[in-house]
Amino acid sequence: MKIVIIACYVLPLAFIFVYSLVQLHLALDFWYRRNKAKKDRLPMQPDFVPYVTIQLPVYNELYVVERLLEAIVKMDYPKDKVEIQVLDDSTDETSQIIADKIKALAHYGWDMQHIQRDNRQGFKAGALAYGMEFCKGEFIAIFDADFIPQPDFLNITIPFFRNKKIGVVQTRWEHMNKDFSFFTQMQAFALDAHFVVEQMGRNLAGHFINFNGTAGLWRKECIVDAGGWASDTLTEDLDLSYRAQLKGWEFKYLVDVVTPSELPIAMAAFKSQQFRWTKGAAECAVKNLPRVMKAKNVRFIDKLHAVFHLMNSGIFICILLLSISSVPLVYIQYTSQPNTIYSEILRYATLGSLNMIMVFIFFFLSYEHTRGFSAKTILSFIVKFPFFLCLSMGMALHNAFAAIEGYIGKKSPFVRTPKFNIEGKASEAAKKKAAKTPATTAWTPNKYMKKKKGIKAMTVFEFLFALFYLSAIVTSIYFGIYDMLPFHIMLFTGYMMITGYSFLHARMMAQMEG
Repeated sequence: MKIVIIACYVLPLAFIFVYSLVQLHLALDFWYRRNKAKKDRLPMQPDFVPYVTIQLPVYNELYVVERLLEAIVKMDYPKDKVEIQVLDDSTDETSQIIADKIKALAHYGWDMQHIQRDNRQGFKAGALAYGMEFCKGEFIAIFDADFIPQPDFLNITIPFFRNKKIGVVQTRWEHMNKDFSFFTQMQAFALDAHFVVEQMGRNLAGHFINFNGTAGLWRKECIVDAGGWASDTLTEDLDLSYRAQLKGWEFKYLVDVVTPSELPIAMAAFKSQQFRWTKGAAECAVKNLPRVMKAKNVRFIDKLHAVFHLMNSGIFICILLLSISSVPLVYIQYTSQPNTIYSEILRYATLGSLNMIMVFIFFFLSYEHTRGFSAKTILSFIVKFPFFLCLSMGMALHNAFAAIEGYIGKKSPFVRTPKFNIEGKASEAAKKKAAKTPATTAWTPNKYMKKKKGIKAMTVFEFLFALFYLSAIVTSIYFGIYDMLPFHIMLFTGYMMITGYSFLHARMMAQMEG
């Protein structure tokens, strides 16, 4: 039994260690090359002003869809070279809001079409594919409902398509409400690392990257050549990205061109988003990883990074196994004699602290890139990093189940993340309300959260996990075995954070509804 428990600890730890090494390689590659990508711009030329279709996939977005349409009509691009497709799959009053808003914006002179289907077959992927059937654009820009594209978006991205090999130009997500709460700050902390170090690092080194589902521009020919949008995974963007790059298309990532978006402010909405991303990535790994490994025109280093890119959902399964098995390890360490196989294995297992160092470097480079190198940046990072790690560990149970479902092929519908139209800081709520601005900085009733209020079984299990790791802390102190103590403190803190936010946000939503 002891060897089984040790295996459940050491094997996931080994996978995480190799994953961290690959991520460290990516981070150092990013740091070495990043100056080459700063202010990467190509000017618009009068002889290259192609026709563009802007697709806006919308499903029940009554709180943010008007803001999106208002941003779109401010695009700085020849109006006779653009068509706007509002791909509306809504089943509520959002459709009427869209219709009214299009009429109200008619004086801007854009070709804006309100397109509705009879069903939601294929969800977002299905809507995008449906719009492509009769779109006129040589290039297709895509924006989700909670994004606010900048007026110069097309003028910045279009020039890169002079290179006939470029299939996608992707901009970086910015978070308009990242300072709304500590919870949104932690989300931005994680996402910035993906959008800065991962996306930019992979792109500069020539590895596979992914279109992020929105805030990017596709060459229509690339979509068609790669087989078109498919709805057999929950992350249709990641799936199509790999199929396109396996066909030889190149992607261009513009790290310093940002498109603002909205982060989930409620734990239930955040979990919904995480479930879709995690499960979808696992589905894409099953679908595309064999193709990558068989590809003869892909370098070994690109395949290596692709493996850990597509398998990143597996990290949560590893963390879950690692964390559960670490508790009985305290007792094994206490009862094992020195110089036995168990004590030797456990001695090397403590090298897992190297993972923390590598993760620290990875996230610091992202934090420093977006904020600048200063004493204030360093201090802020040192304060936030431990809480981010705790929160990430606390999501292991939830996300591990999502990843397992993806790997075994269990299908589930596309569940979009509810939006609130939140901007700025929560502390500014009174000022915003007094000014009666359309956007708010306070919690407001949200009809899309009604079905999500209350405490789910997962939250109960997360609370039980917090108690489980609290018992491990007490046991470690009692036995005088301190190797695992910091790890168990972080796990306890993480699961309590997840539980606390789940209870708090559910209570706040219930109070607003009631």
